Amino acid sequence: MAETVTARCCVTGGGPAGVMTGFLLARAGIDVVVLEKHADFFRDFRGDTIHPSTMQVMDELGLLAAFLERPHQQLRQLGGVLGDTYVAIADFTHLPTAAKFVALMPQWHFLDFLSEEARRYPTFRLMMQAEVTDLLVDGDRVAGVRATTTDGELEVRADLTIGADGRHSVVRERAGLEVAELGAPMDVLWMRIPRRTTDPEDAFGRIVAGHMMILLNRDDYWQCAFLIRAGSFDALKAKGLSALHAAIAATTPFLADRVETIASWDQVKLLTVKVDRLKTWHRPGLLCIGDAAHAMSPIGGVGINLAIQDAVATANILSGPLLQQGPVPEETLRSVRKRREWPTRATQRLQIFMQDHFIDRVLKGAAVSLPWPLKLLGHFPMLRRIPARIVGLGFRPEHVHSPDTGGAGP
Repeated sequence: MAETVTARCCVTGGGPAGVMTGFLLARAGIDVVVLEKHADFFRDFRGDTIHPSTMQVMDELGLLAAFLERPHQQLRQLGGVLGDTYVAIADFTHLPTAAKFVALMPQWHFLDFLSEEARRYPTFRLMMQAEVTDLLVDGDRVAGVRATTTDGELEVRADLTIGADGRHSVVRERAGLEVAELGAPMDVLWMRIPRRTTDPEDAFGRIVAGHMMILLNRDDYWQCAFLIRAGSFDALKAKGLSALHAAIAATTPFLADRVETIASWDQVKLLTVKVDRLKTWHRPGLLCIGDAAHAMSPIGGVGINLAIQDAVATANILSGPLLQQGPVPEETLRSVRKRREWPTRATQRLQIFMQDHFIDRVLKGAAVSLPWPLKLLGHFPMLRRIPARIVGLGFRPEHVHSPDTGGAGP
């Protein structure tokens, strides 16, 4: 017989959207259960760029100083190498935020930190190795979820379920919410390559005809995102690792003497890029946020930050109704979508423009030339503040307005 747990709110998924939502709701005194299917947060290849908008939220929560004690690197300017030319794109040092940089931090550090802070509140429960398999439905209303755990079957009965279980969301699939697929011309291969002290400090992006590479500085290694044409991974594998080695060396010549440290395809993780969004984010008793509501392109590394903004807006809007008795009206759930849909659409529209007019052409082997907007950024440094705001703050950044009950322990 399944174990039954009850809560005012059940959040599915222990990623940035789920843990932040659980934290903010518990901070407001709401009984919340967060379900995460894995045993820990350690996933080597996840989005690792914590943008100024997210750190502003941490500052508003009084957590920024402690957060920045976790291992990270700071990226104050964003640029890349286009052919043989370095291009400066964004300057974050002028943003009106507490942190005027992008923090490159492994996502497990971020989630460990946030969950530790959340556990200080007695109404927060995080259940690891709890994989959601289905929804509980009472009439037309979602009444919670079914999950499997190491101890057997689990039912979590909740007045509100928040689906934050990512781009392959079980919750949105079981709820029958319709997805609009927007498409992407690329997939991403994630891998580690050793870093040397003589390497550039910041080699964030490198682009040559046919290939693109993003590098994240991890002190003793580079976390590399190598872009390939969508659906071409099997063909690349058929050519052998030497073809991958050659492509990496052509894109990033200073790595040529160590590409063979990638000795097996097991060291290469394929991320199939999806860009989509739900046409409706909710039904009675259920709301989807983060990647479960809108999968983002990796362009700009904004996915984690959009998820955090969703979580803040969700807590701002829903804390009051959840502190009262009874179901949360669907109109209130709709107001979360109304608040977050425009920033989502605006960001995706910009990502798709970049995909269609630049990335797709590069991956097809078109000659690499400097677009005129980037030439302007090179000549007029003040203009770099514009992409810095778009990437660093996004469209309609959220601020914490949900209450703090002061119920945190020591």
